[in-house]
Amino acid sequence: MKLSKISSHFQSETMQTFFKKLSDGTFREFVDDWKWIFAYSKRYKWFVVLYTALGLFSSTLGVASSYISAMTINIITGRETDKLALLLCLMFGTTLFYIGFSAFSNRVHKKISIYVHNDIQAEIFDRIVDVKWNELYRYKHGDLLNRFTDDVNAVSDNAISWIPDIIVNIYTFVVTFVVLYKMDRIMAYIGLCSAPFLFFMSRAIMRQQKKYRKKVLELNSDIMSFQTETFYNMDTIKAFGVWRVLSQKLRMWQKQYKKDNLEYNTFQIKTNSGLSLLNMVVSMGSFCYCLYRLWNGQILYGDMTFFLSQRGSLTYRFDSLVHTIPTMLNAAISTHRLREIVELPKEEHNEESYDQVKVRAEQGLSVEVGDMSFAYNGQSNVYEHADFSAHPGEVVAVVGESGSGKSTLFRLLLGMLEPQSGEILLRDSQGEAIPMNADLRRLIAYVPQGNTMILGTIAENMRIVKPEATEEEIIAALKTACAWEFVEKIGINTELHERGKGISEGQAQRLSVARALLRDAPILLLDEATSALDEKTESALISNVLAAAPNKTVIVSTHRLSMLVSCDKIFKITDKKMEAMNISIH
Repeated sequence: MKLSKISSHFQSETMQTFFKKLSDGTFREFVDDWKWIFAYSKRYKWFVVLYTALGLFSSTLGVASSYISAMTINIITGRETDKLALLLCLMFGTTLFYIGFSAFSNRVHKKISIYVHNDIQAEIFDRIVDVKWNELYRYKHGDLLNRFTDDVNAVSDNAISWIPDIIVNIYTFVVTFVVLYKMDRIMAYIGLCSAPFLFFMSRAIMRQQKKYRKKVLELNSDIMSFQTETFYNMDTIKAFGVWRVLSQKLRMWQKQYKKDNLEYNTFQIKTNSGLSLLNMVVSMGSFCYCLYRLWNGQILYGDMTFFLSQRGSLTYRFDSLVHTIPTMLNAAISTHRLREIVELPKEEHNEESYDQVKVRAEQGLSVEVGDMSFAYNGQSNVYEHADFSAHPGEVVAVVGESGSGKSTLFRLLLGMLEPQSGEILLRDSQGEAIPMNADLRRLIAYVPQGNTMILGTIAENMRIVKPEATEEEIIAALKTACAWEFVEKIGINTELHERGKGISEGQAQRLSVARALLRDAPILLLDEATSALDEKTESALISNVLAAAPNKTVIVSTHRLSMLVSCDKIFKITDKKMEAMNISIH
């Protein structure tokens, strides 16, 4: 008989749901996410201890202050003037101390929160930017920004607060219950009346909150991506006059945002109304019970105020404990979204290889690609058994139709992408070859397509690649890149707008080339870097670059015949291979 009862219990819907959670990995994911947060909690353990100590002291002070206030009311209503002065001093003293302590505690909390948030955000930023390019590229910019802001906030807030919150809430709940129990058992039990209802309601709240939280985060990511792309491409939008289309799209997002928020708001209204009704019933019961005892002379008026305030505190603390579960769930969801990014495959690093090559880099470095095949994530091959080489003192051009893989080649040469087969090597003057990796990227200066200037002065844009560069070095690089003529007129400390707005495309390209030259790397990659220049300026720029850096290995991608005149070798991308062309153009 007993065995059949046990069997039926394990076959119940509740237990089956629990086992399903275990089997489908949901519970395991929750535990893993919180292990990730706990790693930060351990790192800031002394902050956690300080938070907890401040919380416990504040909670004890609050109970003591309420009790002293109640005793003062009893003395006034009982006209016991001999103790009045002492209790008034205690009441005002504890109140003033509580105000001062709260201000101090709030200041400490804020400082620690900012410190922890900045520390965690900086570390997560470092981990995100170290993710392999092709893995990170799959995520929208808005989604990455949303994870980097909202999700990091959720993790940093919970990393040091969840342990103190639980400890302080449990401590205050127990202390309040014990005090009430010692003074009046029935009042203590009345204060607990709402606890079972709150516990069972929390299951529904947690379910809905998880669903809403995930939906809202995903929607916010989509909206942020839409906004980022819209403002980034404002010139195109205005040129085509398609703002109405985007305006309609924004209203579509807003409609979805309204729908999701109102759905959750309806749930909140129902939940809060139910909780308020429950709280009102318990409050009325407590109030009636206190009136009954006051009427019969069993308690004083001050006792009544203390009972009612502590009954509210008891309910509040239990409610806080119950809501710890959805709070932890929200944090786990944000953590999971961050883990998706930071746990992606990282770039290949080899610091020793950089130290080894750097010693002989001044004599120049060769770039060699042998039997290389590459394809983006499951797509068709961009290259199949391709070969390529460029040596110090050479200007090597890469030509091909649009979309043939020129920019992909540069990403491969930079170690941002890895071939599925074959090899990409840097070979020094001693003939020693080292496979390309992320650390060797420091030996390459790269000028990508488009406007790559960022918000800041021209000098600040230059110093991105060489923070210690002097003004003289910056000016020298600008002169070589044919950019000093216009920069001299506006000044190197002129503020540029985002994406270099305020200067022409050709001026931005010359600044990009100057920045690459300032880095003074042995290998220079120019990806359509002179497409916005006239032939005269382009010819002068290339001549200056070659004269200033005779030992560099220069690799360019271009569609322009004028650029090819200055090249020593030309490789054409055709049929997913790279074929050396005859230099008959000279």
